[in-house]
Amino acid sequence: MEIKITRTADTVLMVRPRDFGYNIETGFDNEFQKKPALGQEELKKKANKEFQAMVDGLRSKGITVLILEPPINHDITTPDAIFPNNWFSTEHDGTILTYPMMARNRKAERRLLEIEKLLNENRYTIRNCINVGRIDEPKKFLEGTGSLIIDHVDEVVYAARSERCHPDQFDNFIRLRFYREGILFDTKSSSGNPIYHTNVMMSLGEKYAVICLACISDKKQRNHVLETLNKSFDVMEITMDQMENHFCGNILEVRNQKNESFIVMSEKARQGFTKDQKKFLEQYGEILSFDLSFIENIGGGSARCMMAEIFSIREKEIS
Repeated sequence: MEIKITRTADTVLMVRPRDFGYNIETGFDNEFQKKPALGQEELKKKANKEFQAMVDGLRSKGITVLILEPPINHDITTPDAIFPNNWFSTEHDGTILTYPMMARNRKAERRLLEIEKLLNENRYTIRNCINVGRIDEPKKFLEGTGSLIIDHVDEVVYAARSERCHPDQFDNFIRLRFYREGILFDTKSSSGNPIYHTNVMMSLGEKYAVICLACISDKKQRNHVLETLNKSFDVMEITMDQMENHFCGNILEVRNQKNESFIVMSEKARQGFTKDQKKFLEQYGEILSFDLSFIENIGGGSARCMMAEIFSIREKEIS
């Protein structure tokens, strides 16, 4: 069986929010979160409206969207369940990986058996299920493709060191999946704190990279990241303001079933890009933007965080 390795997926998995709200357990290091003035029922109503509009918009372009519905019985509140890419990811060989989460209430988001069932029902190949690190890991966290920016073609993984990305666990992931190189670097926000997730400051498409180089605090690390990216990507730099106030780094290129490329982002991100930057991106795909202002403000994540890429191939595609 020949497997074609790509940097972008033609299927994404999204989790419908049930308990969406401000997560006090993650707010200490996620500077993008803002405390709400609304009640819990209104929070859930607004989040679900934005979520469904994004699902409908993606599907209208022929992008396959799988939805994991909320559990019927669940004793623990999971305010961040709408961001599934932090607890699991998939690879082209049919492997599902799960990750050690930092916040206690985020650990409850992990629903591996339900992911397996959903993928099986839709004829996606599952060959292995692997947990990165210990299931009950107390200190060394690694939050999926929030922490890891993976170049599947060149077998290089980029990551910003933070409470959510422990260097030992990062090294463990590189060794576990036999990636050629892992590039770990240090970041600082405008307030001097580490960026909590790498995917808010950089994104890789099939042929381009978007990155906030200004937040990489060490010059040597910054130069190494840029030199490596330049080997395979057209690199577009964004500013600290674009990253912190517009989520311009939290975007994702996906493909539809006709192999047409789309660059998915929030409306805030689209408005944050300059005219020339949008022109740059449009060389590589049609921009799809959605109003996610409520989810962004309360949850501290944007469009990319809401989509877990499914790289596993479907049975009908096996030759």
